[in-house]
Order: sequence, then structure tokens, then C-alpha cells
Amino acid sequence: MEQDRSQKTEDQILALAEAMETGTMQHARGMLNELSPAEIANLLESLPHTERNIIWELVDSEKEGEVLIQLGEELRASLIRDMSLQDLVSATEGMDIDDLADFIQSLPDRVTTQVLTSLDTQHRERLEAVLSYPEDSAGGLMNTDTITVRNEVTLDVVLRYLRRMEKLPENTDSLFVTTRDNLFVGSLPLTRLLTSDTELTVAEVMKRDTEIIKASMEDDEVAKIFETHDLFSAPVVDEHMKLLGRITVDDVVDVIREEAEHSVLGMAGLTEDEDLFAPAIPSARRRGIWLGINLITAFMASWVVSNFETTLEQIVTIAVLMNVVASMGGIAGTQTLTLVIRGLALGQVSKSNRQWLINKEIIVGLFNGIGWALVIAAIAVFWFGNMQIGYVIAAAIIINLAVATFSGAVIPIILQKLNIDPAIAGSVVLTTITDIVGLFSFLGLATLFLL
Repeated sequence: MEQDRSQKTEDQILALAEAMETGTMQHARGMLNELSPAEIANLLESLPHTERNIIWELVDSEKEGEVLIQLGEELRASLIRDMSLQDLVSATEGMDIDDLADFIQSLPDRVTTQVLTSLDTQHRERLEAVLSYPEDSAGGLMNTDTITVRNEVTLDVVLRYLRRMEKLPENTDSLFVTTRDNLFVGSLPLTRLLTSDTELTVAEVMKRDTEIIKASMEDDEVAKIFETHDLFSAPVVDEHMKLLGRITVDDVVDVIREEAEHSVLGMAGLTEDEDLFAPAIPSARRRGIWLGINLITAFMASWVVSNFETTLEQIVTIAVLMNVVASMGGIAGTQTLTLVIRGLALGQVSKSNRQWLINKEIIVGLFNGIGWALVIAAIAVFWFGNMQIGYVIAAAIIINLAVATFSGAVIPIILQKLNIDPAIAGSVVLTTITDIVGLFSFLGLATLFLL
């Protein structure tokens, strides 16, 4: 699927480039605007920054808002900087409230004020309701565009009410049943509405066990509820059960994708908004920070090695083998670290099971340590013809793998308690520990037993 998407994007780029080279810009504009906003956004993210501006100029003004909301924050911000106030206000026209809430937070204050002024009272109140909640909460994720009905009316009345509407809100699979005070009492699936006797009342047909989402709930918790209950949409309520809006599956897919990107890129100290085709200088500046942090950890490992210069001078074979110990520990620790970070993100790690998890990972480290210690020791003895070197490296491997798996389990839990993102900081801390413990154990044991 990813390969097909990549090929499609490449074909689109080549077709547009050919159209522009032949001077038929009008043809290129037509080709571009036949694409969906998501496809245009993907195309822009696949181009070097110098070519993006040319393509962006060809996008129809009525599509600009939909395209911008699909882009990563970094690229979106770079395009917004070059847009006029009038163009930015025009781009927000027709946006869903949840998309507008996301988009407006990336705009300069003067533009935000202008956008709010351009909205009618109802839309402004809805937007302000969404903006009053954190961006990563259910309230910040919800769309206030809902259809509500009363439980005492008949299905015939509901059907006649729907027919009078120009169109239903996108991804509507249920109507929400509320009191006159807008308190949520249940939902009326469209399937039940269409297949039930029209003389029945809403109260007789509606679902009373609808899964509800509290507005203060974090977005990753919302994603878990959608996954667990196989939901397509869900109502969002406040602490008094007053209906505020709804969340649909397309919003949840965005959350899941962002979480996945964050986990993968965080391991390298990057964010999900990192622009692959950004100019070299800002990219180098961002990545340089983590290279500097890694340099500190590298010097710490080098300091450990420097304390065993005498050992290295007398036993040259130690220098050949010492990287093996650190490398094995690093891999073992990273495996555990990745699994625990995933478990924390999914809510699977808690106070009740984390001690069992830590103990289990230590045992895994010991089992793997003993197994691979025998293999590595045999290779070392065969290579250098020295049984004592085999004993030393075997002991160091066992120690480092046990410490590495323990660290990989504990580090994410500690970082989370300190409100530090384990996906970004975990690998740096783990690398420091496995390098220092691996080198110290191997060189220390060599000093004790080989000199």
C-alpha cells in the first residue's frame, strides 16, 4: 500500500513537472486541483522547499484551507508566513469547527482576531468552546456540528426534520438524543431510524448504553475507546452530561497516526512535524541539539575507557572485543525500552503490573545474556586462544544484558513520572547506561583477572 502511494506521488510530481516545463501552467493548475486536498498536501510534503512555492501558487484559493490542515505544522507555518491576511481568512471559510480550531492555533494573533470576527455568532461560540480545551483532549478534538432530537417525538417527525436539511454533517451514523437542557440521554443510529416503524417514538428505539467521551479525556484515551468498542462516532459531554459535540473515526485515525509517528521519530530525538524537505540549516540546527547530548554521553563512555589505559596497553585483544559488550547491551536494552514505551502509550503498564514487568525483563536479560555469553566466549577463545578472555567477556555480557533490560524497563517509567517524554529522552539515557556498564564491567573484569 505504501509503495503504491509512493509511486502515485512520484507519477503526480513527474506529470506536473512535465506540464510546467512545456509552459502549459494552466494545464498544470488543472491537473493539480483535480487531486484531493490530502493528495495535494502529500505532494507538497514530497517536494524540495524551492519547488513547493511554485506548486502552492497553483492551488485554487477555495482548496487552500483544506490543504493546509492536512500538512505538518512546520510546512504549514512556512506557507502561512507568505500568505496575506485576506488569503488566510479566506482559507478558513467552510472549515469544520474541529479543523478550524487546529488551524487557528498556528496563525498569528492578528489573523486569529480577524478570523473570529469574520464568523457569525453561532460559529464563533462553537469555535471558542473547542478552543477552551487543550489541543490533545477530547474537547480539543471534537466537532460541534451535531444533530440532536428529543426522545418524545416519533421517528416520522425525525425523518421529516432530516429531509428539510440540505445535508447531514460528514460521518454521521447516529443522531444524539438530548433533553431540553441539552443533557445527553442516548443515541439514535440511522440504521434503526430507517428500519423501524415510523410511528414509534425515539425513546422506544434509541440506544441508552452509548459510549460517551468526557471532554477532559486525553486524545490517546479516546483512541483506545474507539478501538476497544469499534466506534464510528461518539458523543462528547461535559462533567454534567451536557452534550458538547462529537468525535468521529477520521479524527481518531489522525491521533493514532500522530502517536505512531511520534514513537518512531522520538527514538531519534525528532518530532512528528519534522519536515523531510526543509532547508538544510534549520534541519541541522534541530538535529544538532541531540547530537550534542549524545556527544556528552560518548565522552562519559570514553572517560570510563581512559581509566583502563594500562589494561588496554598490556592486553590489546581487549580493545578488539570491548565494543561487542556495549553493542549487545544497547540492542537488548532498546528492545525492552521500545516495548515498555509502547505499553505506556497503550495504557498497559500500571502500578499493579510494572514490578512483574521489570522482574520479567531482568530474567529475559539473564537468559539471553547466558546464551549469547557462551557463543561469544567460544568465538573469543577460538580467535585468541585464551580461555580467560572467554570467561571475562562472558561475565561482562551477562552483566550488561541484565542491566540493559532492567534499564530499558525502568527508564520510561521514571521519565514519565518526571513528565519527560520517554520516546525522545529514553534512548539517550539508555545508551549512556549500556555503554558505561558494558565497558566498565568488561574492562574492570579484565583488569582483575587478566593482569
